[in-house]
Amino acid sequence: MEKFPVISLEKVNGEERKTILEQIKDACENWGFFELVNHGIPHELLDTVERMTKEHYRKCMEQRFKELVASKGLDAVQAEVNDMDWESTFHLRHLPASNISELPDLDDEYRKVMKEFAQKLEKLAEEVLDLLCENLGLEKGYLKKAFYGSKGPNFGTKVSNYPPCPKPDLIKGLRAHTDAGGIILLFQDDKVSGLQLLKDGQWIDVPPVRHSIVINLGDQLEVITNGKYKSVLHRVIAQTDGTRMSIASFYNPGSDAVIYPAPNLVEKEAEEKNQVYPKFVFEDYMKLYTTVKFQAKEPRFEAMKEVEAAVKLGSIATA
Repeated sequence: MEKFPVISLEKVNGEERKTILEQIKDACENWGFFELVNHGIPHELLDTVERMTKEHYRKCMEQRFKELVASKGLDAVQAEVNDMDWESTFHLRHLPASNISELPDLDDEYRKVMKEFAQKLEKLAEEVLDLLCENLGLEKGYLKKAFYGSKGPNFGTKVSNYPPCPKPDLIKGLRAHTDAGGIILLFQDDKVSGLQLLKDGQWIDVPPVRHSIVINLGDQLEVITNGKYKSVLHRVIAQTDGTRMSIASFYNPGSDAVIYPAPNLVEKEAEEKNQVYPKFVFEDYMKLYTTVKFQAKEPRFEAMKEVEAAVKLGSIATA
C-alpha cells in the first residue's frame, strides 16, 4: 500500500526546495492530504495547546457531552446513526474579526495561547498556499488574493474531542464529507487515531505523528485549479478507548470573494467540453454546503453552475 505523505519543510528555502515542492505536488494531485513536520511552529507551543485543550475538555465539556449522549440515548443505539456525530466541539473565529474574547468558559491563558497558535497557523497557511502557487505555475500570492474578498479571508478553528464510544460500528466520530473551504490545517492527537480519507475506493488512516500539522484541500481549491487538485472525502472513526483531540483550522475565502478557475489552469480541451468549474460568491456556496455537507460534492458544483448560468441569462436579458 502507498505510504501516506509526510513532508518535512525544514529545507524548503534551501537546496531541497525542488524535492519538497515535488512531494507536495504529488500529495495534492494524488491524495488531497499531507502531513507537515518541521513546519516552523514551536513544539512547546503545540504541547501547551494540546495540554490546555484537553484540560478545557475535562473541565468544561466532558460532563455536557455525557448529558447529551444520555438525553439522546446514544449509548444504547441498536441501529446505525446517520444524523449525528460522536464529537464535542466549539468554534473560534480569528479573521476577519476574532471572537476569542467573547467565548465563555475559556480561561485567559488558554485564550492567549490559542490566539498565538492561530497567528502561526495563518502564516503557515499562506506559506503553503504560495508553495501550491509555485507548483501550479501561478504567480506568488495568487491564491491568497483569490481568497481575499473585500475584508480578507475567513479564518477559524474547530476544536473537537472524540470521547470513547461504546458503539463505534453504529455511530461515526464525524461522518464522511469534503471540506467546503480553502486549505485546512489540523493539529491532531498523536496517541488516539481515527481520521481516515478515501483513496481509490479504500479508507486509509491518517497516521498520528507527534507535532505534525495535517494539511487537506477544500472544495474551493478544486474549483480554482479546475479539478487539477481535488478535495477528498474524509471521516473520523470513533474509538472505544481514549479521547481523540482534533484542532482543525480553516483558511477560507472571504464571504464576498468571487471564486472561479484560474484562467491559466483551464485547458482548451476542458473549455471545449464544457468541463470548467463554476464561478460563484463563496458565501452562496457556503449557504448550500451547510444543508448538504454530508452528501456528494459534485451536485453542489452543478448547482453553482446553474446559478452562474441564470445570472448570465439575467444580465443578457437586461442588457
